[in-house]
Amino acid sequence: MRRKWIIFWWNCLLLSPHESKNDYFCGYFMQHEFEFGPAFTLMTVNLSNGEQLKVEPGAMVAQSSNVDMKSGMSGGFFKGLMKSVVGGESFILNTYTSNGDGWVSLAPGAPGDISSFELGPGQTLFMQGGAFIASTANVETDTKFQGAKGFFTGESVFFLRASVTEGTGTVFYTSYGALKELEINGQEVVVDTGHVVAFTDGVSYTVGKVGGLGSALLGGEGLVMKFNGQGKVYIQTRDFGALAAKLIPFMPTRSN
Repeated sequence: MRRKWIIFWWNCLLLSPHESKNDYFCGYFMQHEFEFGPAFTLMTVNLSNGEQLKVEPGAMVAQSSNVDMKSGMSGGFFKGLMKSVVGGESFILNTYTSNGDGWVSLAPGAPGDISSFELGPGQTLFMQGGAFIASTANVETDTKFQGAKGFFTGESVFFLRASVTEGTGTVFYTSYGALKELEINGQEVVVDTGHVVAFTDGVSYTVGKVGGLGSALLGGEGLVMKFNGQGKVYIQTRDFGALAAKLIPFMPTRSN
């Protein structure tokens, strides 16, 4: 099934005493569409003249010939290095700029889905390492340390944090398998650590386990994240760790 979304947003420029009131805002819309989801999603972003899209290296599948691509460090040398080493993202980001009306098609490296999140002023989206695939040009990403509890989640001890520098923007994120949105409204929701993709900044979490020690050893369940607060959590239907565990018995072993 083909899902088509048209996203409108306005980038508002804050006035200073020296700015002309004729320049008080600029507005535009970006169109993107999803195909072949949720297992093998392909996203196509339609760009108007001069529009830019920041993309994770290796995600581009196809593009129109009038779209230029330039590679650069993600947020500068030290920020890009931090995201690469501890955040699970690439040191380099590719920026696509359209000369006229153009398009870029993107897909994640693993079978799965793609979704979008609209960021407004002061809003933040936290993503597990490897979830980010693209964003509008005004979205900035950096790393956020989980604290000591991050060492026990079974995932990265850092989350990737996305926010906008001005106006509103869109961040696109990916999953392994299909995506599901969970609404957190004061109640506690428990999610296996390997199935967490992203969550909003109104949500807090603790790390624990389901049941006692016996359940952890015999029940096949590992650590979980217990979410509380107000916001949304996005989960994936498959887990890379579980897949790897199933493949290990079939891996060749070194003979003496």
